[in-house]
Amino acid sequence: MTAAPTPGSREVLGPQEISRALIRIAHEVLERNAGAENLAVLGIPTRGLPLARRLAAVIADVEGVDAQALVGELDVTMYRDDLRRHPTRTIGATTLPAGGVDDRVVVLVDDVLFSGRTIRAAMDALADLGRPSAVQLAVLVDRGHRELPIRADYVGKNLPTSRTEKVAVRLVEVDGVDSVRIENEEGDR
Repeated sequence: MTAAPTPGSREVLGPQEISRALIRIAHEVLERNAGAENLAVLGIPTRGLPLARRLAAVIADVEGVDAQALVGELDVTMYRDDLRRHPTRTIGATTLPAGGVDDRVVVLVDDVLFSGRTIRAAMDALADLGRPSAVQLAVLVDRGHRELPIRADYVGKNLPTSRTEKVAVRLVEVDGVDSVRIENEEGDR
């Protein structure tokens, strides 16, 4: 199921650029952490999870380790500060790599860093699961407009936007296509 581009939107990353960004991020993660020995890569659903799986696959390929042993999924639904505004959220799964998160470097992975609120929720959720030695953040797109003092350690693309624009990330695993587009918001969403 491929979503049609919104009129007035423009593509800023295609499949090749997304792949190159993830390869670059994987190498940066490995360099900063001296390999994959102590890593756990946790994807934040919805699109952070397939990105985390792709990132873990690149890391595993470079380091000769099992990608499945690196990757997990971190549901942040009940830690969000906007539940009153959007109370009908489905609670997702949280699955950790076999070694858990204690004393490991956890790399949180999400598609777009905007206000920072999702990442704050992720850090709260992570604190309930264990005590990592460090927490790092990898995002495909950093669009600015932070409301909290959070920054990404690894960024695929810095993409300055206005508040009236939307960054639409589409991934093959979820949407049938790899694309990052800037779209003008319609109405007062």
